[in-house]
Amino acid sequence: MQLKTYQENTVDELLGKAKKLLKYSGEKKLVFKSPTGSGKTIMMAEFLKRLADDRDVRESLSFIWTAPRQLHIQSSNKLERYFEDSRALRCSFFEDLDDRRIGENEVLFFNWESINKKDNVYIRDNEQDFNLTSVIERTKEEGREIILIIDEAHHHATSDISQRLIKDIGPNLTIEVSATPVIQNPDEIITVHLEDVKVEGMIKKAVILNDQFENLLKEGKIKSQLSGSSEELVIDAALKKRDKILKAYKKEKTDINPLILIQLPDRIGSLEDRMKEKVISILKDKYNISTEKGNNKLAIWLSGEHINKEDVERSDSDVEVLIFKQAIALGWDCPRAQILVLFRQWHSPIFSIQTVGRIMRMPEPDNGHYSTEILNYGYVYTNIDDIEIKEDIARNYITTFTSKRKTDYTPVDLPSCYSKRHRGKTRLTPLFIELFLMETGKYKLKKSIDLKSKKLDLKIISDWKAENIDVLIGKHVIGDKAITASSEDLQKLFDYFVRRYLSPFYPEDRSVGRVKESIYGFFEQELNMDYGDRGDEIIQIALSDKNIQHFINVIDITKQIYQKETVKKEAELSVIENWNVPESMLFGSDDLQEDRKKSIMVPFYIKGRWRTEKAFVELLENPSNSVKWWFKNGDRDATFFAVPYGNGEQKPFYVDFIIKLKDGRIGLFDSKAGFTQKLAGAKIDGLFNYIRSENKRGKNLFGGIVTNTDQRNYKGRWVYFNKTSKELKDNDFSNWKSLEV
Repeated sequence: MQLKTYQENTVDELLGKAKKLLKYSGEKKLVFKSPTGSGKTIMMAEFLKRLADDRDVRESLSFIWTAPRQLHIQSSNKLERYFEDSRALRCSFFEDLDDRRIGENEVLFFNWESINKKDNVYIRDNEQDFNLTSVIERTKEEGREIILIIDEAHHHATSDISQRLIKDIGPNLTIEVSATPVIQNPDEIITVHLEDVKVEGMIKKAVILNDQFENLLKEGKIKSQLSGSSEELVIDAALKKRDKILKAYKKEKTDINPLILIQLPDRIGSLEDRMKEKVISILKDKYNISTEKGNNKLAIWLSGEHINKEDVERSDSDVEVLIFKQAIALGWDCPRAQILVLFRQWHSPIFSIQTVGRIMRMPEPDNGHYSTEILNYGYVYTNIDDIEIKEDIARNYITTFTSKRKTDYTPVDLPSCYSKRHRGKTRLTPLFIELFLMETGKYKLKKSIDLKSKKLDLKIISDWKAENIDVLIGKHVIGDKAITASSEDLQKLFDYFVRRYLSPFYPEDRSVGRVKESIYGFFEQELNMDYGDRGDEIIQIALSDKNIQHFINVIDITKQIYQKETVKKEAELSVIENWNVPESMLFGSDDLQEDRKKSIMVPFYIKGRWRTEKAFVELLENPSNSVKWWFKNGDRDATFFAVPYGNGEQKPFYVDFIIKLKDGRIGLFDSKAGFTQKLAGAKIDGLFNYIRSENKRGKNLFGGIVTNTDQRNYKGRWVYFNKTSKELKDNDFSNWKSLEV
């Protein structure tokens, strides 16, 4: 798996702060706060791998990973897969431990509840002296430091028993991993921000509450059109949305079968049974969705009842609906789940990020968000009467209001742009291999190396001692006993060589692999030496004393060219030939509705606004002017309108307003106050060039930077600057044009 940019940055931060804390005496605490769906486990796996490999860490380390319910098994499986190639760490359960202690770079996985009982077999004394206390004692006696990882700590780490257990373990470093941490007064905190996770396409852009139904906010609670409706109506709305999502996936040419989750209340008793039977009956009788053989469109995951659940996580599973309970679903990943259904009897009317966590993930995170917007959102349908949004990241993630484009809108078809996402700045892409092979030709590497030179001078230090430790100062002790390298030794040497010369790129496995592939590719193309048959020989030739500097030179030259190429690519923009005002926009419970007659989006919601923007809207709303409609633009991705600007490196400039006049002209305006040429220059030129270019192609555009000559009370003249930045004079409106609409 290739890490996202924010994941790379977070792993770097984890490594740096953990190394810092391990240098101090005493038991240190680090909190790792990361949203649901951000890949916490993968980030921790890469962090542990780098920590185990880090040459600055002199201490021998052992790890304990604790998690609630069955999450420790899931985490163990993920880490085992992650370490499958590198074998950097060993994953074990209690019964797997050798010699009744945790080995170096070994991770012991525990189910927290199982060891959190006084009479537990792993806690109490026994004849074999095989309990947690003795295991930890033996581990520490061998000189290893213990790092304790508490996963999803808010579920289990706050009780008195838990605190005593942490004290008994006595870790040198405790790391709490959670979206909602509970450890008090940590020594360090590392936070992954929700917006970074969204931008990288790991999770959906937002979760929409009761889409297509009107929601009203009153006294902090949301009342929906679906409030108080029948369960059948809620299920019907969810299934109709599923059909639309399925068609959109087919349009994207992917075989993902979207899943509806129907969550039953956690209460035990006849109410739950009656609700389950009612839902099963509605699905079967009205929609032909059942657990029966030949149908298999319904799965059930309840305590003691597992039907059709085996392959439900598979992206193309036949299961369309899963009935489950929240208690069972902790830590469960099913990225194709996109719709969540909750009924009135649900245990809480308060929505938090935990509620919607199961439908946040994108099903193909490597591809990010889709071009079809319906696929980039999760959907909740519920008939709960009064819904509250908890004061956590859910407040900014759950959208409750929808603003729609007016039906009399006619397309404007404006060329627009947005930034491409690139990851080449911190890691190597396949482009490196292509460039390396080109450079080997220019460098004449084939003629420069000696194929007969295969000797690696490998020696170990043996039988060496110094009577006085002071003699070691400034000395370099040289190995004196020659050894024969095995294939495994050669691979480690090759990895070490590549990692050493990768800077400034981080030596993660994918980047190391690119360099190795480049060298293998050279031997195959130029010398007809296949790595599969002659891998050891290739490494010996490349790393021999006569040849190694030539390979270092070509790697260095290629890195420089690669960096220049990736900077070019970062500057590239994706172009949309015919941009139009979006059909709908989503807003959260903190956004305010305003009565605006000429807004093309109805109702009109605001997220907070500068005074200049507010005053400008008042101008546009004047009933006596010639404004047909106006659109308050956003500032992200392909959804909103942008023009290219920049000196050399191109960036998107998202203007504040797009205006349509009754005479057909379209105005592009960016409201500014207190601007200077230095701050606005490149954007002014970008907008000027865009308008001039498009008008030559037959458009009827005008606009520029817009402001009021009275920048305190906005009672003056509205003017806009439609020239190049060279003609802009700081806070002087003498060459500005009056805006007459």
